[in-house]
Amino acid sequence: MSLLAVIGLFMLQLSLNILAPRQWLLQQTLTDAYLSYERAYAERVPFATLTAASDSPWPAHPAVSTSTVEIGRLPGGAVVNGTVTRTRVADPDNYPIDGGSGSVTTNPANLKVWKVQSVLSYEIGGRKYLKSRTVIRSQ
Repeated sequence: MSLLAVIGLFMLQLSLNILAPRQWLLQQTLTDAYLSYERAYAERVPFATLTAASDSPWPAHPAVSTSTVEIGRLPGGAVVNGTVTRTRVADPDNYPIDGGSGSVTTNPANLKVWKVQSVLSYEIGGRKYLKSRTVIRSQ
């Protein structure tokens, strides 16, 4: 009977060791999926909305937009929340009116180029993690 109890405890410990990496993988999949949404949103938002002075989802650097989002749900219904911080940075060759310091010599095509960045921060097991996605938009 003691031998069966020891074997049972050993099997329980093995099954718990198998579940831990699966839980980590599930949480990584949730965060990657959310950041795929952020990237798609940054690519599809109209350029006029992106560069708007007041209503842009990505304000011009150094200003940031921060919001708490539901990344997803784990099995059993546990909610995984995170914080998304968004900002955009002008290319240095943009004209001064577009946030850069370029001129006709450095930017003869009058391109407007912005680096749009989303940073997702979340906490798992008392440790804080950050993931980011950056999209380059031009017009």
